[in-house]
Amino acid sequence: MTTSSSHAQLRGQIVKALSGYYYVRPDGAASDSVSIQCRGRGILKKKGLTPLVGDHVLYSLTENGEGMVDELLPRSSELIRPQVANVDLAILVFSVTEPALNLQLLDKFLLHIEHAGIEAVLCLSKQDLEESGSESEEAKESAASVHRIYEPIGYEVYGTSSRRGSGIDALHKRLQGHVAVFAGQSGVGKSSLLNAIVPGLTLETNEISNRLGRGKHTTRHVELIDIGGGLVADTPGFSQLDFEELGIEDLGYCFRDMRELAPQCKFRGCTHTHEPSCAVLAAVADGRLAASRHENYVLFLAEMKEKKRRY
Repeated sequence: MTTSSSHAQLRGQIVKALSGYYYVRPDGAASDSVSIQCRGRGILKKKGLTPLVGDHVLYSLTENGEGMVDELLPRSSELIRPQVANVDLAILVFSVTEPALNLQLLDKFLLHIEHAGIEAVLCLSKQDLEESGSESEEAKESAASVHRIYEPIGYEVYGTSSRRGSGIDALHKRLQGHVAVFAGQSGVGKSSLLNAIVPGLTLETNEISNRLGRGKHTTRHVELIDIGGGLVADTPGFSQLDFEELGIEDLGYCFRDMRELAPQCKFRGCTHTHEPSCAVLAAVADGRLAASRHENYVLFLAEMKEKKRRY
């Protein structure tokens, strides 16, 4: 029995989801080709599956030129907020000034990215403000502390200025061959960075409301943007960073520097807070492990225990 060609299964990737539709770019299609507007088959719902932006799918065309998503192919990764699949690189964007660099928030982002099993790269944006702003000394110290603390742990750190165009080419090169997500608090310049990487993209950017000290969210739905050689998920950002998906035992594992030291602790299941012969506490004491990293770990541990107590 032959199936009509209109129902032949094709392969593609969901590049956008909006109002119940999934926009699928056929495999092998040019980046500027039109994506196919698809609905999800009822069978997916029955199986409890929800297609996500980034999913590789099998789809078939319907008579009206639209399509149906028939099957989801296995995912290499899945983020819950923002909802996106198959991301393999996270660019954590932090501004050196306006809003001021917050290492606690940086560690919280890293924690979630490590837990999702995605490679993280740090990007320090607005380097032009560092030089021209009145808080330039503070900003320089912030940038230096990121290099000092995070590079030895193995995180790459890129400095960029969208306004001057510096560092943009190096970052663009790093994104080649990846499906990446840009994350960071509002107002750090994620949209400006993407606009600098892809001239003509003109993502909506919002100036920071100085009164509030934070930007307004400009991005409303998740979409994969072709940046020439790579894809970037422009997302509404990780606005809710809570610890719902994390178990307390996951926490130390998601701190890369502590994960390496943990096997040398005297006790298995060491919480790295008070135990004797704890390799992590010893490393903090002699300066091999940044005090700020351990302080944030202890803070997150308390936050998680508090949450568990409440439920």
